[in-house]
Amino acid sequence: MKKFKGKSNAYGTLIKYLRNQKGFSRADLSRELDLIGIPISGDEIYKIEKETKVLKDFELIAICTILEIDYEKLKEIIKL
Repeated sequence: MKKFKGKSNAYGTLIKYLRNQKGFSRADLSRELDLIGIPISGDEIYKIEKETKVLKDFELIAICTILEIDYEKLKEIIKL
């Protein structure tokens, strides 16, 4: 598996922080993702947040949409 600086994604920690800020549990986020056709289990969200699971671009965009995160601003926060 490809990794950057030992991580499978660069957004996991920030997603966890913002999810908690919105008062969403992992189950809540999983349910909302499923409703828009992107099935990601709570366990997979845990792995995304721990940066051990690869986060696909469409998954990131869907998570940003559900959590009302400005995707462009998110890219500014995480500078690679």
